[in-house]
Amino acid sequence: MPAAKPLFDYPKYWAECFGPAPFLPMSREEMDQLGWDSCDVIIVTGDAYVDHPSFGMAIIGRLLEAQGFRVGIISQPDWHSKDDFMKLGEPNLFFGIAAGNMDSMINRYTADRKVRSDDAYTAGALAGKRPDRASLVYSQRCKEAYKHVPVVLGGIEASLRRIAHYDYWSDKVRRSILMDATADILLYGNAERAIVEVAQRLARGEPIESITDVRGTAFIRKDTPEGWFEIDSTRIDRPGKIDQIINPYVNTQDLSACSIEQQKGPQDDPEEAKPVELLPHPKLTRERTVIRLPSFEKVRNDPALYAHANRVLHLETNPGNARALVQRHDDRELWLNPPPIPLTTEEMDYVFAAPFQRVPHPVYGGAKIPAYEMIRFSVNIMRGCFGGCTFCSITEHEGRIIQSRSHESILHEIEEMKKVRGFTGVVSDLGGPTANMYRLACKSHDIEKHCRKPSCVFPGICENLNTDHSSLIKLYRKARALPGVKKILIASGLRYDLAVESPEYVKELVTHHVGGYLKIAPEHTERGPLDKMMKPGIGTYDKFKRMFDKFSKEAGKEQYLIPYFIAAHPGTTDEDMMNLALWLKANGFRADQVQAFYPSPMASATAMYHTGKNPLRKVTYKSEGVTIVKSEEQRRLHKAFLRYHDPKGWPLLREALIRMGRADLIGSGKHQLIPAHQPAVDGYQSARRKNSTPAGSKKAGQGGKILTQHTGLPPRSHDGNAWDKREQAKAAAEARRKAANGSGKPAGKGRKPQRPVAPR
Repeated sequence: MPAAKPLFDYPKYWAECFGPAPFLPMSREEMDQLGWDSCDVIIVTGDAYVDHPSFGMAIIGRLLEAQGFRVGIISQPDWHSKDDFMKLGEPNLFFGIAAGNMDSMINRYTADRKVRSDDAYTAGALAGKRPDRASLVYSQRCKEAYKHVPVVLGGIEASLRRIAHYDYWSDKVRRSILMDATADILLYGNAERAIVEVAQRLARGEPIESITDVRGTAFIRKDTPEGWFEIDSTRIDRPGKIDQIINPYVNTQDLSACSIEQQKGPQDDPEEAKPVELLPHPKLTRERTVIRLPSFEKVRNDPALYAHANRVLHLETNPGNARALVQRHDDRELWLNPPPIPLTTEEMDYVFAAPFQRVPHPVYGGAKIPAYEMIRFSVNIMRGCFGGCTFCSITEHEGRIIQSRSHESILHEIEEMKKVRGFTGVVSDLGGPTANMYRLACKSHDIEKHCRKPSCVFPGICENLNTDHSSLIKLYRKARALPGVKKILIASGLRYDLAVESPEYVKELVTHHVGGYLKIAPEHTERGPLDKMMKPGIGTYDKFKRMFDKFSKEAGKEQYLIPYFIAAHPGTTDEDMMNLALWLKANGFRADQVQAFYPSPMASATAMYHTGKNPLRKVTYKSEGVTIVKSEEQRRLHKAFLRYHDPKGWPLLREALIRMGRADLIGSGKHQLIPAHQPAVDGYQSARRKNSTPAGSKKAGQGGKILTQHTGLPPRSHDGNAWDKREQAKAAAEARRKAANGSGKPAGKGRKPQRPVAPR
């Protein structure tokens, strides 16, 4: 991409490079070029502004633009004062606040709570361009700049913190982000419907305080309004002995009735016959029912009530039957309306048909934005996930009902993508949260509307789930038949338990859409942690592996699966990790980049981590506890088991194996895990470091390509131990050159090049 030109040349620059549709303005000069004296909506984001449909600020900005609103962008403002938040002037309607495509704490800190050295969503990958808890800080600065302007919170950080939640970084339960952010309303989920309705109603002159009936929103109110009836959450899922429960049919506004209910005691003889008094009340319906969760103060102090609240929250996520939720914070009530209705295919097409430039704003010049580089030539074909993995937050944000685009919309986006500078004919991904859930749904809309299961594929695939992959197969064939398209890869995560239901899909995928390696995520091999993750057993992986190998061989291709695993997940014992390590060694995998469990806000696994209770089942004070890995030493041990081949972890593993009574696994035998003796000189170097551009090199400083090792494969070697055909050819050529020059061993006398060993 060419360097940015002066602001006064922007219209010409846009027209020459990207067509007539400009970017959303980021400065007063750009507003002047557009003839704007003010913006209707100003979006403040923690990410660099990339006008691509994979970035939230671009989707929402273009959608509001299509509705006739003038939208400005303030990207990664200096949050130390209000000045940057005033550079576009006062918005006519509201500020829209989002931390970015990631929760700001996850973006900045590793699973070990260490500060990351880079930021994938910032130009030049520079760290420190956004504050911790960015949504809070941005909201407060906007209110400081223009006190009377409404502030609307959105994005994934707001979604996952919309209720009292455990915060891993402070190791405590925090209030709803809406309580601390000084914002007026919170929109959770993708929120296209909600943001358009809020904008239109504000434009009609409605005060923000009156907008309390929009699905997918959270707001603060003083009490339950007239005509609504409360049901205590413990009536739905009683956690054990708690405070006396108020009659759920008594309106909390009727204080005298509540008082009478609370004062009822055991003084009456339960055996005494009494007349039944029928009290007339309006019909109780889901549309006018709100579930009262335990208050913030209670879930903060009582782990069982926290797990209970988390369970009830997840039970109320189906848009077809979810009820409103209310949770008291001190003297205020946090109200959450039911989740938004999923977008139809036509609505999804409308959202993605906006005139995205598909590139970063020119203000960044030639600086690379790593997250954009990864997705610049990818296409999002769907959203949502019905997998229900407990460590993942996709369902909490996007919902479990799949929303898919039409073939025509997707193919049109590929055609538009071909116009972007740098396109070589390779589409890096046709996917979404899960690559092969496109157009998969319940066979019956009525059943889907009433279902309350957290997953459609655990403990097995639901008999009502349609697993027909034919539409996705047709899409793949149409896409790769487009002129100018050389290759279409699938990089999104693949649900292999669904894929094995369609051998035709696996064959299509393996034959045409795997670039040598396919990443999948069995996550573990042992039943204990897999049940807590809501993931299928390793036998399903083995079945998929056999199909993958069979179709790869038929296609005449040498291809490999790259399995991902999680260390230290709730429910995982030391023995579980030892067995996983033995499985890895038996199958020839050396996982270099390992992933430790990261407790993201609101996830079910995070509730397990914090409480030691399992919210997948009814929670009581006597519920069986969940094994939790919290100490730094045990987390290191679990990661060391995943990297059993790294000598740096051998002392820790030897000590653990002896303590576990498995000293028989220490030695040099084929079936032993680690050697008995530590190397005198530790020459081990991680594959990531081996394959990375040396620090301080000119190539690294000039944005050169940095190679990193894929999890599950042995490291690239530059001494003749190559692992793919290309590296082998290079090694052989180097050996012949050395032999000819007399400066090395003769060709063919070195060690035989090693290939990665894949599971059988």
